[in-house]
Amino acid sequence: MWCHRRRPCYGLAVFFIPAAPEKAVSRMDVLVYIGNLAKSTTEEELKSLFTEAGEVTAIKIIKDRSSGESKGFGFITMSVQSEADKAVSRFNAYSLSDHSLKVSLAKPRPQRGTISSHYEP
Repeated sequence: MWCHRRRPCYGLAVFFIPAAPEKAVSRMDVLVYIGNLAKSTTEEELKSLFTEAGEVTAIKIIKDRSSGESKGFGFITMSVQSEADKAVSRFNAYSLSDHSLKVSLAKPRPQRGTISSHYEP
């Protein structure tokens, strides 16, 4: 750290860390997995279907990076747990575009690039 006269400053260093305002969280978003989608299924179709079970806050159909074609699965974020549970019970095995949907609560994604705490050299 340099002082105003191009000399090194010694002593206390001051760090500026922006404080993030506390967000008032009135809901807990829940991720729902949707599998066995037709390649032609759109996010709009999924939103109109799943809003029957509750508030949909986000939709993501997973696509192939090179071709841009749907991989046949996606995720929907519901605003509360009870609505996500309702979506799972209501739309698992539901027929959409001649495909029987597989709907479940999404499992947490495993962390990549970390060393296990049980690692022994």
